[in-house]
Amino acid sequence: MEISISEIIALTIKNRIGTVFNGSAVLSRGIVFVLLSLSLISCGSRVSDSKNDKVGKVDSNEVSASLFNGKNLDGWYTYLRAPEPTSEVKGLKKEGNKYVEPLGLNKDPLNVFSVVQEEGEPAIRISGEVLGVLITEKEFENFHLSLEFKWGEEKYPPRKDKKRDSGVMYYSIGKEGAKAGAWMRSMEMQVQEGDTGDMWCIDSTSTRVRTVKVAIDSAQHFRYDPKATFNIVNMRGERYCQKSGDFEKEYGEWNRLDIYAYERESIHVVNGQKNMHLTDIGQIINGEIEPLTKGKIQLQSEGAEIFYRDITIQPIQSLPHIE
Repeated sequence: MEISISEIIALTIKNRIGTVFNGSAVLSRGIVFVLLSLSLISCGSRVSDSKNDKVGKVDSNEVSASLFNGKNLDGWYTYLRAPEPTSEVKGLKKEGNKYVEPLGLNKDPLNVFSVVQEEGEPAIRISGEVLGVLITEKEFENFHLSLEFKWGEEKYPPRKDKKRDSGVMYYSIGKEGAKAGAWMRSMEMQVQEGDTGDMWCIDSTSTRVRTVKVAIDSAQHFRYDPKATFNIVNMRGERYCQKSGDFEKEYGEWNRLDIYAYERESIHVVNGQKNMHLTDIGQIINGEIEPLTKGKIQLQSEGAEIFYRDITIQPIQSLPHIE
């Protein structure tokens, strides 16, 4: 038979009080110390449970929660900026051949975001025709986000002749469309052909990364190197950092992405391989870097058709050790 700490305390007090009254004595210092210690252990246990309930803001009855029910986009909402002139949207304001107003919140006449069957399983299809995001209604902190993606065939302006591009953004806060008329302020795990796992500071976010300088497209940029010294990455200088290695599979195959985010740190993992580690994540407010530890999750529409599936999130109490 199991017995709780509180029951042990109660029984001990009951037995000791009986002895005291019958013997007209007082509790010894040793007994008082034991009772107080047991009480503190019990209180400590309750504090720990309370902290665990807060982590992740997911259902406390579930170890892992699905963010995609396989049927619809419940739990998400959309934001789309102004379409490209090549798209046809009736009633949207134009000047010449250029759209001058965003589609905005939850207006998706071009069906940029939809639920489809891909290879016999439900997936979220993002066409890429308009730049924008699919955003979780809830905020999350201290979590492990896991999902799979696969590239489609369609490509659209302004990236029709460029690499297929998307992205998973986390710790997303503030207004939709704050950056490039499309993205919320956030940290981004780049999802782009050959560049999956790169990091971007979106809007005024900031972080520190162990980096070296390398030549990328005829310019010097940061590359993550776990053995290098720390450098600050934000809008004041270099706001991009290349991943340490390319672990994306061949076109047409599904890729697994994992983001571990705990307090002001995060790790990017592509198909089981770590290729980015961020520390001191924050946002610049009134010239100062303030901690950033929670926010919504965004999936980007950025000119290329992409499918996402098996999207789950679960609370964590520390970052895992991944070489």
